[in-house]
Amino acid sequence: MKFQTLIAAALILLSGASRASGNHDHAHEHKPLHGGVVVEANDMDFELVAKPGLITLHVRDHGKVLKLSGASGKLTLLTGKEQSEAPLALAGEDRLEAKGSFKLEPGTRVVATITLPGKKPSNVRFTLR
Repeated sequence: MKFQTLIAAALILLSGASRASGNHDHAHEHKPLHGGVVVEANDMDFELVAKPGLITLHVRDHGKVLKLSGASGKLTLLTGKEQSEAPLALAGEDRLEAKGSFKLEPGTRVVATITLPGKKPSNVRFTLR
């Protein structure tokens, strides 16, 4: 009887471990829709489109466009030894933008700190190609 209880407990623990490990259904693609770099974080896709005068951040939740009213954020850019920051502002209902003069090159790292309404801030890291 104890052996059966031990086996049952092990099966319950193993089934919980597979769920906790993040093995969830990815019914959506993590491909760029706007020509940028896509990173998945907190079960959402963040796509960064970086141009020297404009950086745009698109957010999708399980493949669907997320309305960003009330969202805020900032970008930290690291190019070589240079670091700069830029605030993100709402640009339409589905994207955030930073305007300015940005030094961008392959290997530039960008950290986006995003706060969505009702959620904790997310730090999303990108590396430009």
